[in-house]
Amino acid sequence: MARTFDHGGGVRSIRVPIPDNPLGYTLVYVLDTGRGPVLVDTGWDDAGSWDTLVAGLDACGTGVREVAGVVVTHHHPDHHGLCGRVREASGAWVAMHAADAAIVRRTREARPERWFAYMAAKLTAAGAPQEQVAPLRAAARGGRELPRFSPALPDREIVPGELLDLPGRRLRAIWTPGHTPGHVCLHLEERHPGELPGQGRLFSGDHMLPGITPHIGLYEDPDDATVTDPLGDYLDSLERVSLLGPAEVLPAHRHAFTDAPARVRELLDHHEERLRGLLALLATPLTPWQLAERMRWNRPWADIPPSSRTIAVSEAESHLRHLLKQGRVEQVPGSGPVAYAAV
Repeated sequence: MARTFDHGGGVRSIRVPIPDNPLGYTLVYVLDTGRGPVLVDTGWDDAGSWDTLVAGLDACGTGVREVAGVVVTHHHPDHHGLCGRVREASGAWVAMHAADAAIVRRTREARPERWFAYMAAKLTAAGAPQEQVAPLRAAARGGRELPRFSPALPDREIVPGELLDLPGRRLRAIWTPGHTPGHVCLHLEERHPGELPGQGRLFSGDHMLPGITPHIGLYEDPDDATVTDPLGDYLDSLERVSLLGPAEVLPAHRHAFTDAPARVRELLDHHEERLRGLLALLATPLTPWQLAERMRWNRPWADIPPSSRTIAVSEAESHLRHLLKQGRVEQVPGSGPVAYAAV
């Protein structure tokens, strides 16, 4: 399988592998500008991924030392991970939305014991069994280290609605929170090189992918008690992207595709169907953990490892938050852990 692809019009992509992950790779885009190549995302911080990125840039007729900047769609390590190495090799600037930049700063400063204690408390409140919570409590007491991805602090802010400072290109930032609070899509406001009908091309990050849906969990911040609605943010962001009407979407995983409005409709329908399914489950009061156990995943609940179960519960909670906001579910008075029921 080719590691690079020329999308035309000064845009190429490199398949940068994600170790031990079913997604397989991140599509890192190389955008020619008047000051040198600019990357959209960089890939996972791994030696093999780095070697692939470097070789891919060479195959694109440039090199890692020539990179002028990196535009990060969001802070997750398969997108942001190699930013530090790219900047160290080239002196490139790194740009990110302020909401995700705040998460990067918090990650760099986080005390492991506080994070483990926070996650243990969250899972306990969600109704998780002791075998799920006990390792986190032990880690909080024992000073176990968090896994580190060496997230690079950005030195430029992506401002929604504004054109990025890229000579010779028109790349506009579109704020699309949901997958993360600071996720951005990037609208290349230029005629499609293949003359496809529509308004330019959209680098969609993880916001809109072909054939799969991104994880929508809670925005986790131990210092912020704000009750957010990530799923509501995501659905609103989908509507915003649909109105752009891009000729082609260049996502961070899988492959490029056309007809963004049709894909938006599919995603909106998927989430509405899922919400209806959850309401049916909530005919009987359930805690978030019990709801996650009964939801449909890509494998049976018994086969899902503990770390992935934590992610699944976060997704269940994000759907509950949205249903609460809509008045379609309510908390069961006196329940502990808190259970929810359809109205």
